[in-house]
Amino acid sequence: MSDTPKDDPWTQGEMSSSSGKGAAAAGGSGPDKSGGSGPAESSGGSGPAEHGGSGPAGSSGGRGPAEPGGSGPVGSSGGSGPAESSGDSAEVLRERQRLAQIESMDRWIQSVLVEQRRSRRWKLFFRFAWLALLLGVAALVGFALLMVPGDEREQARHLGVVKVDGVIDSESPANAERLIEGIEAAWESPSSAAVVLHINSPGGSPVQSQRVYKAVMALRERGDKPIVAVVEDLGASGAYYMASAADEIVAAPSSLVGSIGVIYAGFGLEGAIDDLGVERRVFTAGDNKAFLDPFSEMRPEQQAFWQEVLDTTHQQFIDAVKAGRGDRLADDPRIFSGLIWTGEQALELGLVDRLGTLDEEAHEWLDQPRIKDYTPSQDPFDRLARRFGVGVAQWMGLPQASSPVRYQLP
Repeated sequence: MSDTPKDDPWTQGEMSSSSGKGAAAAGGSGPDKSGGSGPAESSGGSGPAEHGGSGPAGSSGGRGPAEPGGSGPVGSSGGSGPAESSGDSAEVLRERQRLAQIESMDRWIQSVLVEQRRSRRWKLFFRFAWLALLLGVAALVGFALLMVPGDEREQARHLGVVKVDGVIDSESPANAERLIEGIEAAWESPSSAAVVLHINSPGGSPVQSQRVYKAVMALRERGDKPIVAVVEDLGASGAYYMASAADEIVAAPSSLVGSIGVIYAGFGLEGAIDDLGVERRVFTAGDNKAFLDPFSEMRPEQQAFWQEVLDTTHQQFIDAVKAGRGDRLADDPRIFSGLIWTGEQALELGLVDRLGTLDEEAHEWLDQPRIKDYTPSQDPFDRLARRFGVGVAQWMGLPQASSPVRYQLP
């Protein structure tokens, strides 16, 4: 039993003060943990209105609603309140300023890019304008050159030359289509005093030669402008076929002219494959389909037939030369025998009209000799491709598009 009277009020106050430290001491917790809690708490405890406790208006040892160590509507230095909101507002302001600067920089960059694009467009415009101006000036100059007065055109008169170089064939530069195009262009030019076939060829395809011959004869019959054939080194066979259509034929003393004949060349290799033990397998429909095959024996009737073909082609050649040269030809059967003559001999036989060269002809026709080449230009790639194709076909032994019958030197 305790000796302390239960009914003593001062004793009860002491007990109440001691036990209150568990709930409101500096290390305890309550609704506010700054060192004690309670509506009006003191550092020593709490009670309704005791000395050292707190009440609605606590003593100097207790806390009120705004004590520095606790928190209330306005917090202490260790809590949060309007001071924290002020710090957050500064950070937000700085972030907004940074974003505004970035946005301003973006607008400036966009304006610079737009200005650069506008400047480039104007540069392109002025460049195209200058180009159009230059082209317009060039067109005017070209038109002015074409509109040369008549007396100046007379001063610029020239010989319109078309070159016949190399083998005459549909796959060669000396093909009928190309030569005829050049001849007609030279003929139609108002400045050309005459059309000149400048020949240096051994001949070639009968068909290509005949086409050029007929084109020249058609122009010759119109009689508006003379056509002259000038033989350089060689004017043989199909090349002479073309030349005979001209109004005049000119050759150098040492030029080779003539060879009015037809040739076909092949081989008979049937004995060779027999010696090698090779069997030739050819399938045909028609008894004479393979009579030109070099590995098959040619029968006498086939040989006679082929000779008739050559004779017919030869006669076409003879008739064309006679039509072109007329009575200028000498009465000498050797002319059509396939022989080839020098320029001097050809003059005596009536195969040429006079001796000379292209330069001498230019002086003959013009006071101020001028020569203009009307031979159509040829694409170098196309020419190379044609040569390559012909070479491969020959190497592989493939049949070619050109005729085996030739107005050509062997």
